[in-house]
Amino acid sequence: MNTIDTSGVLDEALERLHASGPERLGRLTNHAPMVAEALVARGRPDAVHRWLDRYEDHLEDFPTPVAPVTDADWATALGDPRRVADWIAYFTRALSAQDWRSLLATWWPRLLPGMFGGSTHTVIRTGHAVRALLDHEESEPRLTELAHALGYWAARHHPLSGVTRLPGAADADEALEAVPPIRVREGGFPTRLALVGALPVWSGDVTGPDEARQRLTELVRATTHRYATHGHGEATMLVHAATAPNAVLRSLPALPRTLWVPSLHTAWQASAAVTAMYAPEQPVAAACAGSVPAGEVLQRALEHGDEHVIKLTDTALDVGDEQALAAALRAVELSEPLS
Repeated sequence: MNTIDTSGVLDEALERLHASGPERLGRLTNHAPMVAEALVARGRPDAVHRWLDRYEDHLEDFPTPVAPVTDADWATALGDPRRVADWIAYFTRALSAQDWRSLLATWWPRLLPGMFGGSTHTVIRTGHAVRALLDHEESEPRLTELAHALGYWAARHHPLSGVTRLPGAADADEALEAVPPIRVREGGFPTRLALVGALPVWSGDVTGPDEARQRLTELVRATTHRYATHGHGEATMLVHAATAPNAVLRSLPALPRTLWVPSLHTAWQASAAVTAMYAPEQPVAAACAGSVPAGEVLQRALEHGDEHVIKLTDTALDVGDEQALAAALRAVELSEPLS
């Protein structure tokens, strides 16, 4: 269960971070706003600024604008990473003029097909921003964070196309097992994504929003559990198979119910694609979290410091069972600590 932040730490952290851009080195995502939100949501505001101090060298200055994005020409700027500052400014202006839920309802279906951009960090950052607004009173830093998240998503908008639909499976575990792996061991996320040619169908028959939410919950559980046995395929990238659909799940309460079914379908494609791109040759036996309590798992992730470890732990705490906690501990074991 999330703990309401009464210290103002999240707002302080976001104000500190909004002078930085959403990426560094032209391709690596700035995870600091997401980690700050996760730590506050998990009742650890005391750790936020210490962690940000450790992460400081991973931040770059906010990028230079190119030309304003407008309501008339936004489609021509979609998916252009050079325009990220323009997109953030667009959403900042829009949020000053309308309710954030209304804006999200308008832009979610436009952006949803492109959630593969930025290695899915675009939707993940948006999910953290939405949770901050749902869990707390609105504030200028939290609204600004939503503008940064949506702007990043628009600039890195990248759909998945040309994928053949393979026979599906009854549940998420079986569907993930049926994903054909991409046996390419070099190249970054965009290179591997271009090689995803076929994915199994799962939940294609879902038409109601409540069932869509149930299936999305099942998908988050299955992908989190799977990390415990398959995370060694690529310790960092396979985290997104769980955190991307969880970002969508967290956003559902802020969205019109008519958007829940398409959100499920795209989240499945994202999880399945990441699974295909980074699948190991063989799984390993899942370790047991045993008697390690949830708070201790979070503390171990925090001491380790890696941003993906912390965010997977955040998702594992949402799932809340022993195998999910074992997945978080597996991430601690597999990942390089934050220096």
